[in-house]
Amino acid sequence: MASSRARCRRAVSPRRLRDRAILEVLYGSGLRVGELVRLDAADVDDGRGEVRVLGKGNKERVVPLGTESQKALRAYLEVRPTLRSRRKEPDPVALFVSHRGHRMTPRAMQKLVRAWGAAGAGRADLHPHALRHSCATHLMDGGADLRAIQELLGHSSLSTTQRYTHVSVEHLLKAYDAAHPLAKSAASKAVKR
Repeated sequence: MASSRARCRRAVSPRRLRDRAILEVLYGSGLRVGELVRLDAADVDDGRGEVRVLGKGNKERVVPLGTESQKALRAYLEVRPTLRSRRKEPDPVALFVSHRGHRMTPRAMQKLVRAWGAAGAGRADLHPHALRHSCATHLMDGGADLRAIQELLGHSSLSTTQRYTHVSVEHLLKAYDAAHPLAKSAASKAVKR
């Protein structure tokens, strides 16, 4: 009984809630790891479900937060005050803080993502930028406009965004079938079998 209680406490520990929030926000918003570590608690607008981000070249943009990102952030923010050093409260400004209460570094977040990738997905090579690429690709596969994805990711050039969106074969076939006058390609029929 004691071991299951300990496991439950670990499952909802402040660090685990923080880590889950980091992963959800990275994947759900497509932020760069540098943008995520620079976020302050005041940058999150929970009521509107968005976050104000200072991107490359000090360009500010507003990025929506999905439902899962919002839930994970709320859970983390409830326990955030407990992440501190023995002598002082956590950084009062930083959104994501280490177990010692300091603003997290990009390197710490990279290690965190790699560790979670190895433990949960069996992918020791997982890194924050892969989550950014996945976000862009899944938005594209879901029908998002390339220009909207560009804004979300904070790219100044559409060609940069195109490198991020890895179009799946299924998405290509759907687009072809929907738009080409000779739709219902043999290839798409073969995929459906």
